[in-house]
Amino acid sequence: MPHRLLEAVHRRPLDRPPVWIMRQAGRYMPEFRAIRAKHDFLTVCKTPDLATEVTLQPLNPDFGVGVDAAIIFSDILIPLEGMGMQVRFDDKGPHLDNPIRDVAAADRLVVPRAAETAHYVGEALAQVKERLAGKVPLIGFAGAPWTLAAYMIEGGGSKNYSHIKGFMYNHPDAFHRMMDKVADTVIDHMVFQLESGADVVQLFESWGGVLSPRDFRTYALPYSRKIIAGVKAATHKPVILYMNGCGHVLEDLADAGADAIGIDWRVDLGEAFDRVGDRVAIQGNMDPCMLYAPIPQIEAEVRRLAAQVNGRPGHIFNLGHGILPDVPVAHARAFVDAVKALEHAAV
Repeated sequence: MPHRLLEAVHRRPLDRPPVWIMRQAGRYMPEFRAIRAKHDFLTVCKTPDLATEVTLQPLNPDFGVGVDAAIIFSDILIPLEGMGMQVRFDDKGPHLDNPIRDVAAADRLVVPRAAETAHYVGEALAQVKERLAGKVPLIGFAGAPWTLAAYMIEGGGSKNYSHIKGFMYNHPDAFHRMMDKVADTVIDHMVFQLESGADVVQLFESWGGVLSPRDFRTYALPYSRKIIAGVKAATHKPVILYMNGCGHVLEDLADAGADAIGIDWRVDLGEAFDRVGDRVAIQGNMDPCMLYAPIPQIEAEVRRLAAQVNGRPGHIFNLGHGILPDVPVAHARAFVDAVKALEHAAV
């Protein structure tokens, strides 16, 4: 049968929903930690053979978790190096050593060509695509402009996002010029991924939830719309728009032009389908911490969420955010198996 993920994105009826896990190639897997013990994070991202190996680990029949899709191992900050940002990672997360703090710095940013500055992403995608041999679809991804701008201006993670909010309030014209550059960069990066082997791409608005509805519509949403329209015009392939903390702007998210929206666990799944499910597919949204629960409880939560969907087309099972690094692999596998068991329950 056609790939469940691609069918679900287009809201076609299925015997069961597809399932994959954000950050499914990562630290919860011993095999990934073995690679990271020898190579730093950016080296893995920038070495096609390593990125390919890590991407395929969750699909390995011996130790994987049996997901219905592969997502390329990379990072949302990868395109920023080509724009002129200095990106590094340590145990505390990402750091940008030349944060944007004035108009001149924002105006110095350039729009790179992904094929030149991130060619290794395309090479990894091509390798993974060949290795998958059509068994499951391949997902590419990028960060949404407001989320990327938050890293670029804050210089890393943040609790209150005071630097980016101060910049956008005090220098709105420069901020919008910067966001246009970031959006153009992301369009090129996503199109490059789709041309290199990805079947679908996901746009991560990881920090958009810290904005008020008004600010989200003014400073973030227009640029996600621009990206989605640009990618779809160039490739005619599907786009998923994920946002953490999206409940207060769910309808705006659904109207951004994406084929599917990914929602966090703070939104009731049944309510989300009631509000927007006839417009877009919905991905999510189990609390990542539920994977710490006993396996019977994980299985019960999958059935509860499936009951909220109540057979409506266009559901992609996932967590409401990335899997946490100390989750037992057996629990991740139990989550996936419980979703697959819904096929038998539907017969």
